[in-house]
Amino acid sequence: MTAKRILLGISGGIAAYKSAELTRLLVKAGHQVEVVMTESATRFVTPATFQALSGHTVYTDLWDPRPSNAMAHIELSRRADVFLIAPATANLLFKLAHGGCDDLISTLAAARTCPLIVAPAMNLQMWQNPPNQRNIEQLQADGVTVFGPGNGAQACGETGDGRMLEPHQIVELLHGFFADKLLAGKKVLLTAGPTYEAIDTVRGITNISSGKMGYALARACRDAGAEVTLVSGPTHLDAPMNVPRIDVQSAAEMQQAVLSEVGRSDVFISVAAVADYRVKNRSEHKIKKTAGTPAIELAENPDILATVASLPAAPFCVGFAAESQNLLEFAEAKRRRKKLPLLVANLAQQAMGADDNQVVLLDDAGQHPLPAMPKDDVAAAIVRHLAALLAKR
Repeated sequence: MTAKRILLGISGGIAAYKSAELTRLLVKAGHQVEVVMTESATRFVTPATFQALSGHTVYTDLWDPRPSNAMAHIELSRRADVFLIAPATANLLFKLAHGGCDDLISTLAAARTCPLIVAPAMNLQMWQNPPNQRNIEQLQADGVTVFGPGNGAQACGETGDGRMLEPHQIVELLHGFFADKLLAGKKVLLTAGPTYEAIDTVRGITNISSGKMGYALARACRDAGAEVTLVSGPTHLDAPMNVPRIDVQSAAEMQQAVLSEVGRSDVFISVAAVADYRVKNRSEHKIKKTAGTPAIELAENPDILATVASLPAAPFCVGFAAESQNLLEFAEAKRRRKKLPLLVANLAQQAMGADDNQVVLLDDAGQHPLPAMPKDDVAAAIVRHLAALLAKR
């Protein structure tokens, strides 16, 4: 996203230590960050830490005389694109939900003209406490965006909901917060990664797909407002935030997962590098060298994309073609053969496993080449093109 002016509020919870890394990541991404803290927050991390990380003065006092007219609660919010409070304690959420204004952060929230985002952080029981849940519901009804909370080990020694999201997760969601909601109301089903066809218990047929392009597209569709379901072959990537992931191994498992979900989908994007063949005579045990060279019999796997595209009520189908030669010729032939309204063509030797990609979009109007760029940017460009095609239907 383009550089934003972010007002970062920090309230008094142990998760305040995470906000130092959050500040660093936001500044590294090119954003201007101004920090405001409650008095309790300064007991966990000092203002000097955030001043050093942000490069700006840190505000802690409603009566700070430095802003014009000594109105920090007005001036700070007026020059921000978003007010992000991370961590947001149960006490602060209560004040925000009920219009309390007894410190700088709560008064800023009441006087702001920019969007407000909160990242809750508290003990499991505090999070589940019915009054706290009512406060969350009230804030959401009032248009406040809630990031999280996460689930996991807590400082008190318990485990469950209530953790503040990790800094990189908040940055990811903030990126999507500012994206144009070009796919709002759409349900997108997407496949990513390689598939794995077992030869025996330890060996198999797979490929070098990393899943990076598919995961980038899942994030881009989510950021564009779509409800995304990701069907993924084996990768080392973390699932995108707020995107349910169905993990599969083989092409048959991927097809089964896709067919169980596709009836609820408006768009199907087939990014996964699906193995064309599986092993017919798979061994139930590890094949020993002493048995001699094994004779491996192959059988053709089902074509998941072609199957979906031929359904009576098929969703809008987007395919990918990874070729090593004759890219546009082979890709356009694939698009026409499978009757796809949109296909993304790329060279396998350049795309697979890389962080950048260069693609050509093929549709009924012709060829639309994109420059080489990071896969996140490629994904955003694909989503813009997809949204334009959907708008014409």
